[in-house]
Amino acid sequence: MDDSTQRSEEKEREKKDMILAETFTTGEDSEAIDNLYEDGVLDPIYHAKTLVLNRALQEQGMGRYQYMLFLVAGFGWFADSVWPLITGLILTPVIDEFQFNAPFLSLAANAGLLIGAVFWGLGCDIWGRRWCFNITLLIAGVFGLAAGGSSSFLALASLLAVMGVGVGGNLPIDSAIFLDFVPASHQYLLTFMSIFWCLGQLLVNLLAWPLIANFSCPVGSTTCRRSDNMGWRYLLFMLGGITLVLWGIRIFAFNLLESPRYLIGKGKDEEAVAVIHKVAAYNKTTSSLTVDQLASIGQPAESEKVAREKWELSKTSYFTFMHIKSLFRTRRIAYSTSLLISIWGIIGLASTLYNSFLPYLLASRGAHFGDASLDITYRNTFILSVVGVPAAFFATWAVRIPRVGRKGALALSSVLTGVFLFATTTARSSNALLAWNCGYTFFSNIMYGVLYAISPEIFPAKDRGTGNGLVAAATRVFGLIAPIIALYADLSTAVPVYIAGALTIFAGLFALLLPYEPRGKASM
Repeated sequence: MDDSTQRSEEKEREKKDMILAETFTTGEDSEAIDNLYEDGVLDPIYHAKTLVLNRALQEQGMGRYQYMLFLVAGFGWFADSVWPLITGLILTPVIDEFQFNAPFLSLAANAGLLIGAVFWGLGCDIWGRRWCFNITLLIAGVFGLAAGGSSSFLALASLLAVMGVGVGGNLPIDSAIFLDFVPASHQYLLTFMSIFWCLGQLLVNLLAWPLIANFSCPVGSTTCRRSDNMGWRYLLFMLGGITLVLWGIRIFAFNLLESPRYLIGKGKDEEAVAVIHKVAAYNKTTSSLTVDQLASIGQPAESEKVAREKWELSKTSYFTFMHIKSLFRTRRIAYSTSLLISIWGIIGLASTLYNSFLPYLLASRGAHFGDASLDITYRNTFILSVVGVPAAFFATWAVRIPRVGRKGALALSSVLTGVFLFATTTARSSNALLAWNCGYTFFSNIMYGVLYAISPEIFPAKDRGTGNGLVAAATRVFGLIAPIIALYADLSTAVPVYIAGALTIFAGLFALLLPYEPRGKASM
């Protein structure tokens, strides 16, 4: 190699280093991107390796791989939107046909969602993100499709419960895998991913309106035969088919690589570096990351312990305990984890209590107001879903505002959601009830968009799936309590609404107490 070539390469390296320094210190709103955690919160070796990975991802920038991942990960938000809503949308015609107590259907679906959140959330930290990511939509699609053929309430409830096992794992896994690959300057896109949640609401309500309104037994009919009540079945068939198509796109149109953050947490430095270079090649760029940069730091003590384990079962048990323990490693991180679990649980109880029975409430209130037809009921739910779409854009803008950030946006949207819930009790006409619910839907979608992003951003990557699983489990546990409350509460009164509104406002105040603000900070 001659001197001129060597000098040229040195200049190129210096230029790259300058670009790297600039991009890593330029983030949201041109503020410096610092590290989210202070020293001592994480294992020091894992902390140091995460900093190296953060710089490598920021060096590459946002490329084609990340945008494709944004799309396929968004399918998880879509599934988590349409399938939990389905129990409320099909409730009236299913009750007419099978004659059962309304809250039991929501109870069955939420039981499956709880199991899925815990199993897949912890599982993606133990076995890796990749195969968990690729199987959850398959389970949801197959059993959601099969539920359309149910001949009894027991069969329907059982199939929807298993469907929930698949759906329950989508958000814990998908948010973790996306955040593991996105550069710090674009972490806010995790909030914008809620657009898929809003579009899911829009689609399911668009389908439910004509299908259930035109292919269901008349309201108030004494007998309801299957042949006269096929609308809800058509809806399940269509949603199951759509979910399977989305699963097929994930499998055959995109090659998901294992998370490099997960790999360094397991001491697999060479594999992590290989993934970074594969992503760079997919993005038609290069990466300066080397194995030596990671190996010279050392191996986390936890990965050394795991290497000595002999049996898979004991490995799994050790991993599970290790990941949970890491989320309570210090007083500050334990306080943060506990607050997030509390916020998710409270919002889960409030929203499930209200959303699961919203079509039923609209129909019963509509009967009181003199317009209880299924056509008007599902027209109103469609209007509500349309209102929710711009909320994703507003949420993404709000989390980037200086002095507001993730915490401020979550707190404000939660309080306003509760306020509009209270306001619905003042409605004296069907149109007034619809108007108040439009405000509720707009701010609740902002609330969820921020909540689904702030939690993965705060949890460290090696324990992110576990943390996501814990908070999702909290919302599912309280989601199970909501139908039980409904069993003993009069749904024709405002009692469930008052409870939901108060809880949502309380959760918003809790958000202000979170010790970490991810805005302008690189997730670890």
